[in-house]
Amino acid sequence: MRTEFFYGWYFKCQSDTRTLAVIPAVHGTVGKCTCSVQIITEEQVWTAEFPGDSFRRKGKSISIGRNRFGERGVRLDIHVPGLEAEGELDFGLLSPPGYDIMGPFCFVPFLECRHSVWSMRHKVWGTVRINETASTFDGAAGYWEGDRGRSFPGEYIWTQCIFPGGALMLSVADIPLAGFHFRGIIGFVLLHGREYRLATYLGAKAVRVQNGTVRVAQGSLELEARLLERADHPLKAPIGGAMARTIHESPACRAGYGFRENGRTLLAFESDRASFEYEYPG
Repeated sequence: MRTEFFYGWYFKCQSDTRTLAVIPAVHGTVGKCTCSVQIITEEQVWTAEFPGDSFRRKGKSISIGRNRFGERGVRLDIHVPGLEAEGELDFGLLSPPGYDIMGPFCFVPFLECRHSVWSMRHKVWGTVRINETASTFDGAAGYWEGDRGRSFPGEYIWTQCIFPGGALMLSVADIPLAGFHFRGIIGFVLLHGREYRLATYLGAKAVRVQNGTVRVAQGSLELEARLLERADHPLKAPIGGAMARTIHESPACRAGYGFRENGRTLLAFESDRASFEYEYPG
């Protein structure tokens, strides 16, 4: 591995009443490698730290200590001061995107962060107990993505929402590359089994990024996301491989979405179960 790096996955489970996200990660700087598992609910965030040698990866499965993460689900077994987390979540059939969400950018060297989407939507069954609170998911909806590289973008927005009949994700970020900066876009709308993709490499442009609203246009497609009510929790994020930056995520907040094709509205709704990170000024 390179001397400054991070590698992490993001698992989100959502029912009509509960949202749970789990972020296992390995991260390293010169001479030091550590692991962490962050757990996010509507109410709180917990972080458990582990030594670097507790990380293992085999194909599309990773483990950190006695915790397991992968295609089949999540198993938590954490016992540290302030956090007792136990339980198992089983996943149904995954819905990966048609091809790498980074498109041709997956071959570009020296990017500070690379994004993956492993499942746009899937079913979740199981129970996780965090301290004294149990979260049970019985055929609930799940989402799975990941990041790897050296650092999160300095400025970005990211939102993800599962809705009846589909799911969506959109990320707009300031991307440094070879001494220049550009605004990179990746996202999808999964609607009734069809994947609509919006991305810089497909011609997508950010028409607006301001005051919690992002609007992206790509040919005949237009996607808008509006952060209506924040419900922020602080999360640790990588900078130069070290988990030294604090970002803020609303794991289950109120947001509005609109999606149009050729001027025809395909989606227009508000949700109080949306996930949102808005790391732009203003």
